[in-house]
This record gives sequence, structure tokens and C-alpha cells, in this order.
Amino acid sequence: MFPAMARQKPRYQREEEDAARDAAARAEKPRGRISADISKQAAHTAAIGGPLFYEDTEFTCVDCGDEAVWTAEDQKWWFETAKGQIYSTAKRCANCREALRERHAGTPRRSHRDRREQSNRESDA
Repeated sequence: MFPAMARQKPRYQREEEDAARDAAARAEKPRGRISADISKQAAHTAAIGGPLFYEDTEFTCVDCGDEAVWTAEDQKWWFETAKGQIYSTAKRCANCREALRERHAGTPRRSHRDRREQSNRESDA
């Protein structure tokens, strides 16, 4: 009548298999990479979890067009300390990031409410 359905393994067995697979992947890590501490990555950033390793990644700066490298150390800080989104990448080289900070140095931060009130005042005028 009905085709035989495979029964799903209990959760504890699936978790053990996942942990074993992660440990095997860490053991196979090539040189030039840094191991990721998944427990320190922001939990809300990915449905399937973050990377097991960080490695130097080349990118083109959106401001000046120069080639730059997002180092594995910088990625580890971004994802584990700053809790950045797991799908985010570097866009600007160090010089352009510094220039952007200098341009915004005197600009005060404003709350959403302050921006909304200013927008309402401008629309009333």
C-alpha cells in the first residue's frame, strides 16, 4: 500500500554524527586557515551554521578599485567578537575604511525617532 518510509534517527544520534563530522573536518584543515569557534558566532546569522574555517579572501574595494585581502584573523574577529552576519564580506580596503571614518568623525549619531521627527518637520514646512 504505502511505500516504506525511512525512520528518522533520534536527535541525539544526529547531533553525535554532526559533531563527529565537524571534528573530522577540523582534523583535515589545510595550512593557511584558522579554525572557527562556532559557539562564538552569532546564532541568528545562518540557518545552517557558520564556517568551520576562516581563510584569507581577496576582494576589490568598492571605493578605489584596488585589490585587497580580508585576512583570516580579521574574519575571526568580525564573526566571533563583533558578531557580524555570517554572509557579510569585506567591501573596502583599509585606506578607504579609514577615509570613511574620517569623513564621518564629526557626524553625531541620531536615533530613528530623531530622524523621523526631522523628516516630519521638513515635510510640514
